[in-house]
Amino acid sequence: MTTRQTFTASDGLKIAYYIDDFTDPWTQPPVLVLLHSAMGNSQRFYSWVPALARHFRVVRMDLRGHGGSDIPPADMPLSMDRFVRDVEELMDTVGAKQAHIVANSAGGYLAQKLAITAPERVLGLAVVGSTPGLSPSALDWLPLIEKEGLTPFLTRTIHMRFDLASTDPGMIRWFLEQTAENDPAYVVRFIGYMATQEWSAELPRIKAPTLVIYPGGETVGSANSYDSMRERIPDVTMIEYEHMPHNIADMMPDRCTTDILAFLSTKFGTAKV
Repeated sequence: MTTRQTFTASDGLKIAYYIDDFTDPWTQPPVLVLLHSAMGNSQRFYSWVPALARHFRVVRMDLRGHGGSDIPPADMPLSMDRFVRDVEELMDTVGAKQAHIVANSAGGYLAQKLAITAPERVLGLAVVGSTPGLSPSALDWLPLIEKEGLTPFLTRTIHMRFDLASTDPGMIRWFLEQTAENDPAYVVRFIGYMATQEWSAELPRIKAPTLVIYPGGETVGSANSYDSMRERIPDVTMIEYEHMPHNIADMMPDRCTTDILAFLSTKFGTAKV
């Protein structure tokens, strides 16, 4: 069963979320929170839900400014603390003192920071295509987005995100349709803010067993950006998807969920695969 709901964050914004639970009704499954990428929304995990929701009570949140969640007004400063607080308040709303946190790209920024600042709330952590901060090179995108428009910019640079030789053209069209639903001004604000954040020095504070799935041909920054995660997260498992560009969560959902379920099974004895 899947349900869509909203809660009101402590600063007054409405945050949308979905609960997907296809576990056995006589069990009490762990909660698994899914956090999507920038310019995305919870629907981007449509292909992840069937595998994960059979083993976990899956909670997908639309990050503020994305999907069905409110867009922060222009005079409301963006703050990583506020983004992370949204995740904690979502967990409080669904009655989860602790949860597995699984996230893609920018959603992984929130996941990492939650694991750093509130380690008692994170059981297991799995991030896909998510470095400890967005490369400042992303700031170069902003004048191009403002000049060309969001969809034309993404269309022109789509090879940076997808392996065009192996990706269904329908996926590309759907991705562009999905991203076109975003407010371009907020996208510029969000990317501009995230490109100022970097927390590699804080990675040793992550106590949860952590899985990092990364694209070997990373095009949003560099694959070398994952080195600090390998070196500094105390209990980390690294899996490289060789030669792939950034959007592995979209291109390779079955492989992602298989690796995540295997990791959680190994570390927690859940999700037997």
